[in-house]
Amino acid sequence: MGRPLGRRWPRPRAAGGWLRLCRGAMGALGLVCHTSPVTTGELRRAGPAASLRHTASKVPEVTVYFWLTKVLTTGMGEATSDYLVHRLSPVIAVGLGGIALVASLALQFFRRRYATWIYWLAVVCVAVSGTMVADVIHVGLGIPYLVSTSFFSVALAAVFATWYAVERTLSIHSICTRRREAFYWATVMTTFALGTAAGDMTAATMGLGFFASGVMFAVVIAVPAIAPWRLGLNAVVAFWFAYIVTRPLGASFADWMSVPTSRGGLALGWGPVSLAMTVIIVALVAYLTISHKDAAAGRWPSGPARAQVPGPADGRAEPGRAEPGRAQPGRAQYRQPRSQPGRPQPGRHRAPSGSRSRGREARP
Repeated sequence: MGRPLGRRWPRPRAAGGWLRLCRGAMGALGLVCHTSPVTTGELRRAGPAASLRHTASKVPEVTVYFWLTKVLTTGMGEATSDYLVHRLSPVIAVGLGGIALVASLALQFFRRRYATWIYWLAVVCVAVSGTMVADVIHVGLGIPYLVSTSFFSVALAAVFATWYAVERTLSIHSICTRRREAFYWATVMTTFALGTAAGDMTAATMGLGFFASGVMFAVVIAVPAIAPWRLGLNAVVAFWFAYIVTRPLGASFADWMSVPTSRGGLALGWGPVSLAMTVIIVALVAYLTISHKDAAAGRWPSGPARAQVPGPADGRAEPGRAEPGRAQPGRAQYRQPRSQPGRPQPGRHRAPSGSRSRGREARP
């Protein structure tokens, strides 16, 4: 398979398409990750249409904006879920959350390319539904947080194992097929449920409280920002570890701002906290939609690429490349056929016989 016009293939990498964390730690929320494109071997195994599928990646570029929006969606999902459950019947609230989740995921899967507002709408709906699922298991079924946290940990490990066994990669920037996208969103939903259960376990079961739990998870999320360089932690493991921790981080601070002072909170209420975080999320999504800060830098343009022949800047031909108009040794050259009698040359049209005869008669 030839390389695309105007671009060069990256160097082949090991199977799995591991993510690279190319920028240093920028604080607890500053884990920035620029991922590499799909390798040449993966494109060859995927078939001729692999390059076209790679241009239609369905996930954003992992930047500071990504992590900031992700933490806000976790807090907004926690506050919105608690607000709906206390304002409406739990059955109606869970039903509405499920309908919104199915509709947003259907819209995300229907879209062939990444769209900022559709992606984050799906993430918000997953955040709300994941909180409801974890609360239903604990409040409705009476299962302790320690048991539910262990259950969701095993479920997440099973999703990761199945994903890697089928696709041989856990790279989020390899989400270019429907099957990989299904694995991705299954992982996202499981991480939200796990993070909710883990945050409630540290705040309630271990007695740390919401604010102390938030501070603890803020320190924990800095580990994947340093571990790839200091401890040799794999970049994919570092990314997913940080992705999981963002859930209890945002949810703990959202609960701390929402719950009454008798429970160690600020008593702002779930409604105002949910509304404030929603406004900030909408502003960030609008900014990303306009500025395209979340678009992958390595993605190919959607339109037709202009052919470019790489060569030295001074205009001289590269070694082994023939100059225009000069024959290259060892390769057959094309020659334009000579015109034959009675056959017009290329680019000329034969005039009708009558016009030629009339022209000859008109000559003196």
